[in-house]
Amino acid sequence: MGKKEKVVLAYSGGLDTSIIIPWLKENYNYEVIAMAADLGQKEELHNLNEKAIKTGASKIYIEDLKEEFVTDFIFPTLKTHAVYEGKYLLGTSFARPIIAKRLVEIAKREGASAIAHGATGKGNDQVRFELTVKALAPALKIIAPWRIWDIKSREDAIDYAQKRNIPIPVSKNDNYSMDRNLWHLSHEGSDLEDPWNEPDYDKILKLMVPPEKAPDKPSYVELYFEQGIPAKINGNKYGPAELIEELNKIGGENGVGSIDMVENRLVGMKSRGVYETPGGTILYAAHKELESICLDRDTLHYKELVAHKFAELVYYGQWFTPLRESISAFVDHTQQNVTGTVRMKLYKGNCIPAGVKSDYSLYSEELSTFGEDTVYNQKDAEGFINLFGLPMKVKALTDMKNK
Repeated sequence: MGKKEKVVLAYSGGLDTSIIIPWLKENYNYEVIAMAADLGQKEELHNLNEKAIKTGASKIYIEDLKEEFVTDFIFPTLKTHAVYEGKYLLGTSFARPIIAKRLVEIAKREGASAIAHGATGKGNDQVRFELTVKALAPALKIIAPWRIWDIKSREDAIDYAQKRNIPIPVSKNDNYSMDRNLWHLSHEGSDLEDPWNEPDYDKILKLMVPPEKAPDKPSYVELYFEQGIPAKINGNKYGPAELIEELNKIGGENGVGSIDMVENRLVGMKSRGVYETPGGTILYAAHKELESICLDRDTLHYKELVAHKFAELVYYGQWFTPLRESISAFVDHTQQNVTGTVRMKLYKGNCIPAGVKSDYSLYSEELSTFGEDTVYNQKDAEGFINLFGLPMKVKALTDMKNK
């Protein structure tokens, strides 16, 4: 008998990937190698090694990717100020390409002929995983069990696991689909599938308290950015992952960072989710405030257009594309002078700018003051308005003439 072919599975220990290991062995007779990416899930990674081996994996890689995740995926997105559909800070979206990138690297190291993932045929993650594989290793075979097996629901998946005595982290009564990393925690499914249902925040929130349970006194936090990248909190320097963890704690204690949204998935349907992003919410608000004084008007306005496209590229799984890389190069250039300190006021879910300063500030109090100044001649405005409004005036005169 020849050696078995190998498949590398993106493994989390959750419901879907827990049953995929035995399913792959039963249906493909592959040697299954599990790969779990440590992106800051904390307790979710406990006992993964034992669990993967017990359910049939020949080995498991548990890869600490937190620093790379922050520096190569989170910070470029933050600097762009990319937000999908005005709300979503892309926590799951930019986690998938780094996971798939490491899957490809391990597949090459192990001589595997395929990779597998637990994304459903209804979601965005299947696209994000597979586009990354196509960009980095187009010859690898991709197996997506949710698109081909007889399991049709999470309830079916739970039954499959129970029949094989596979321990799973959900039950039929507590059946949220969750994705956690250093940046965020998402909640989908169960009672959230009806947009009329208000989320039970006391039940589902894990990174933060509900705003009404936050302290009655505001908290202040100062953030120092260097060329668009956050580096210090309250004057203390932090490493990239460490900084986000600290801001998650600060934001979470003050009820900052939850959104409830119905979003447009790439595959055409709408879905409803609740996202917790305490530290990210603070960083986005602070970075935007710093840019307001460091970027000129035209660059700031054009960057807002670019940010919309960047968010779509990330959401659609197109991280490893020339356009995404080109936008990031443009954004990096815009951030050369985005250095300074922002003070944020956190109060019961609100994240309010409370001060900003930079050596590169383009704001001039002398120019903008309502008091007397000697640098601005207000008479100049008349000629400017006459020229700026000339097309409107010509149009109006022409309309009057032709009536």
